[in-house]
Amino acid sequence: MFALILAAQVAGPPPLPTADRGEECMRAAVQTPRRGETLATQWVVDGGGFAARECLGLALANQQRWRDAASAFSAAADAAGEENPARAANLWALAGNAWLAEGNVARATAALDRAIAIDALKGPTLGQTYLDRARARVASGSDAGAREDLDQAVRLAADDPFAWLLSATLARRTGDLPRAHRDIARAAELAPNDPAVQLERGNIAALSGDAHGARLAWEQVITLAPGTARAAAARQALQQFDTPPESQDE
Repeated sequence: MFALILAAQVAGPPPLPTADRGEECMRAAVQTPRRGETLATQWVVDGGGFAARECLGLALANQQRWRDAASAFSAAADAAGEENPARAANLWALAGNAWLAEGNVARATAALDRAIAIDALKGPTLGQTYLDRARARVASGSDAGAREDLDQAVRLAADDPFAWLLSATLARRTGDLPRAHRDIARAAELAPNDPAVQLERGNIAALSGDAHGARLAWEQVITLAPGTARAAAARQALQQFDTPPESQDE
């Protein structure tokens, strides 16, 4: 009897039910990601399927290990497959987002293509996926494709100021100033104190010949985010309004 008790002690406590294990893993992945990685890795070994790999991806993402996180989310999406298409689509979207953070535009685009092609994402989640693919397309120089995706993003995720900001920025870059004004105005309604929004607002105003509006927006960037790269960009942009003193004849 003693030997049996000792064996039970060495084996450790019985595993948690799957739902409880998933909850514990996800909580750790967010709060203590290194521990979450350990729990998820063991859960993968124990046959946890796509849920375990999703938890692993989340733990890795929260350590900013983007390449590893993208690989984990991709493996989770493959594991979900046809069994759970909505979950697979979400996982491909997460993989695409991680590849974007890693700076691998080609892999990001491929993952986001798969997420959208499954045709299971809806509403703001689908809008965010279009937004991420637009970011990837901008980075790869595909402005026309990015415009199509941003039109979907602002429709489906209409309360996301970043979608409107990116749409306004692309419109400015491609010479569509009326669209740029409309979209940056909407971004400013949603996030009036976002320095990125105010910086772009100044860019659009300056390009339209509105020096007063540009100055106000750029000065607001400096007030909102002193000491940041955006404040430095605003200061540099404001230099165009500096008027050198008139030279006087001696």
